[in-house]
Amino acid sequence: MRVRRRTVPPVVAARWALWTFVVGNLAIVEALFLDAGTGKNGVLTVAKFFGLHAAVLMLFQLLLVARLPWLDRRIGMDRLTVWHRWVGFALLWTVLTHAVLVVLGFSRLDDASMTKTFFALAGVPASLLGMGAAAIVVVIGAVSARYVRQRLRYETWHGLHLLLYLALGLAFVHQLQETTTFSSSTPAKIYWWALWLFAFGALVAGRIVLPAWRNAYHRFHVTAVVPESDDVVSVHVTGRHLDRFPARAGQFCIWRFPGHHHWWAANPFSLSAAPDGRSLRLTAKAVGSASAGLRHIPIGSRAYVEGPYGAFTSLHRTRPGALLIAGGVGITPVRALLEEEPAGDVVVLYRVRDEHDAVLADEVRALVADRGGQLHLLTGRTREGNQSFAPDGLRALVPDIAERDVYVCGPPAMTSAVLGALRGLKVPHRQVHAERFGLA
Repeated sequence: MRVRRRTVPPVVAARWALWTFVVGNLAIVEALFLDAGTGKNGVLTVAKFFGLHAAVLMLFQLLLVARLPWLDRRIGMDRLTVWHRWVGFALLWTVLTHAVLVVLGFSRLDDASMTKTFFALAGVPASLLGMGAAAIVVVIGAVSARYVRQRLRYETWHGLHLLLYLALGLAFVHQLQETTTFSSSTPAKIYWWALWLFAFGALVAGRIVLPAWRNAYHRFHVTAVVPESDDVVSVHVTGRHLDRFPARAGQFCIWRFPGHHHWWAANPFSLSAAPDGRSLRLTAKAVGSASAGLRHIPIGSRAYVEGPYGAFTSLHRTRPGALLIAGGVGITPVRALLEEEPAGDVVVLYRVRDEHDAVLADEVRALVADRGGQLHLLTGRTREGNQSFAPDGLRALVPDIAERDVYVCGPPAMTSAVLGALRGLKVPHRQVHAERFGLA
């Protein structure tokens, strides 16, 4: 593995690029706002300010979920998704503020009640489009609140979430018809058209064009289905020119097997073996109807693969020594990373309820032995008194932990516990690499 020394870490470079882009666009928007002058009254001027910034937040939302390879490999889809969530709530409050101020501003201008003004504005096409976009944003914000989200099936939440694309379309036409934004000046018109085209272009390229092209080019299909235990199965997939498929050990793909499950049902599974240019392997535990049915996929079936995604790779290595921590089926990307690890200083902590649940344990044990490393199979539950992932427990198992890169992948509770312990042990943040399961 290459160890990066005295260079800007990839994640830092990507974050700087992303936030420079955001701050630069906000500065341009505020300059255009000042250049356009005041509105019909002070309230409407402030409403316009919030409306312009709501447009920027919408477009930033698109970039965060466009799955652009350069950003994803450096920041990771899990972090980009978290940012998307919090920017979404900022967008919700910005849109609501804009809407309330518009009604209040025209109410004062016409000396009418806000209720009467609201219905009057609803009769204006440009305003009605904006109201529709705002209503959708409010609904999506409500179902994305943690209390509600945890009580909805992912498919239901995701289906509702797709309405945001309708909201974006309505917001675009709303802004297009507002003479104070697109048409306030020639520079404003050029800027807004360029920004909307760039954001939508990035989304279409990352979410539609690139996956479609890769699947047409590689023609993925299933070559083997291997049961690893009663509830774990490995699926081997091959295709054309896989030496050109840009996957790395530690990454994951979003997999669909047409005919095996509903065409819209997709699951993120990590690669459980380092890509070798000939085949890809995923290993999954039966935790739902889709993953449970993987063992019944016929050999030769087509596979639709999106990705690869994720920043859980050796691209971010900073130290010669490595500590790989896995919980449950989180061992799959760790096992793939081990294949890239040269002979040397590697320690693996593998946490399972009992040895029977240790997926791919024999493969991991063999890889660690070949590299002269150490494997600690940790069994039991935290609530039963197991303190392996407490700061003292980690220090006892790996005394030089602060001198290593630490990779962590496992269930959310375990990952949070490990990351908290690493902070307590003062392991530098740049040496900690974690991936959390899930798409939302």
